[in-house]
Amino acid sequence: MPLDKVLLDGVLADGRVVDVQVADGMISAIVGAGSAGPAGGDRFALGGRLLLPALAEPHAHLDKALVAATINNETGDLYGAMDAMDRALKGWQFTHDGIVDRASRAVEMLIGHGVTLVRTHVNVGEAFGAAHIHAIVQVRRAYEHLIDIEIVALTQPSLTGSAGRGNRAALAAALAAGADLVGACPHLDDDPVGCVGVVFDAATDAGVGLDLHTDETLDAGMLTLRDVARAVQQRGFPHLVAASHCVSLSMLPIADQRVVAAEVAAAGIAVIPQPQTNLYLQGRGLASAMPRGLAPIDVLREAGVLVAAGGDNVQDPFNPLGRCDPLETAALLVMAGHQLPDVAYAMVSNDARQVMGRQRIEMTVGDPADFVALPVASAREAIATAVPDRLVFRAGQLVASTTWQTTLHR
Repeated sequence: MPLDKVLLDGVLADGRVVDVQVADGMISAIVGAGSAGPAGGDRFALGGRLLLPALAEPHAHLDKALVAATINNETGDLYGAMDAMDRALKGWQFTHDGIVDRASRAVEMLIGHGVTLVRTHVNVGEAFGAAHIHAIVQVRRAYEHLIDIEIVALTQPSLTGSAGRGNRAALAAALAAGADLVGACPHLDDDPVGCVGVVFDAATDAGVGLDLHTDETLDAGMLTLRDVARAVQQRGFPHLVAASHCVSLSMLPIADQRVVAAEVAAAGIAVIPQPQTNLYLQGRGLASAMPRGLAPIDVLREAGVLVAAGGDNVQDPFNPLGRCDPLETAALLVMAGHQLPDVAYAMVSNDARQVMGRQRIEMTVGDPADFVALPVASAREAIATAVPDRLVFRAGQLVASTTWQTTLHR
């Protein structure tokens, strides 16, 4: 098999200094540094950088990215963000060219930070149809040689009854326009259980998976996650299902959390907490014991649930900050989610890839050659420093490089 690339003098997480051979976009051999031999392949010197699996973003909102300067959340909470977005959408502030421009900038930020795979939720609704989908499909085509982009049709509430007829039509149009998965917010629907049925019907008819905004509320009485788990089991749904946010689950007593987590595990549903956005939006107005708004990661993992983490919104009404860097998400997983650094890194790399149905990168022969090379000694140091100096490889090819230098003038 002809070699495409040989990456020289990289350091693996276990401390080994190696040369990595790549053929057809996959790791074909890992040998001791200096052992790759003279034959074939484009050679690239890593200079002793740490070689880690590429980052992955399992939950983005590219169509809304980078609008914080023009669309303001006046209250700072979830409903203030929703109201701001509703006014902007009704006022046609989201033009095709504007979405393409902002999403392109966000995608370039993701790539530069080491992301080679992103799943983005894209607004779909009666008032604007699949217009946002068309814009993001254009962005996907423009960057397909640098990054894989999955599109979720995030259908606006309500989806049920006569009031949801237009939104259901918009969802169908979005799937026809290139959306890869069905999305919605059942907890915001007039009929949450009915909404779960509608989205499962739509996904079944289209032969695609689901990624649902689920229970993004501190109300412990709102638990559509159980309805989603039951629907998977009762229908024998064969496609991937992810539940994003799952905030209300954290408000239950621990024994009840474990019961629900077992149901989620049995259904094979992945859970994707969003620490940045939910730390910002949830718990405002509470004078004491402010909740963090994060799904109970440890309880879910102990039950056997696959848990990744997303960056969610970036500089929009739902989150005025964010830099399209999963290392920022990983840092919050450590500090607010009490995850160990190596676990946090996995949640924004291999676990995120697995949520999206992609092969994990365990740095072994036969794995995809998607890497980020960093001038640090460990994943912990990468998270701690948010090191800007990064080399990003997709299928063995260098797709982005950032160098950084600080000079002290004494």
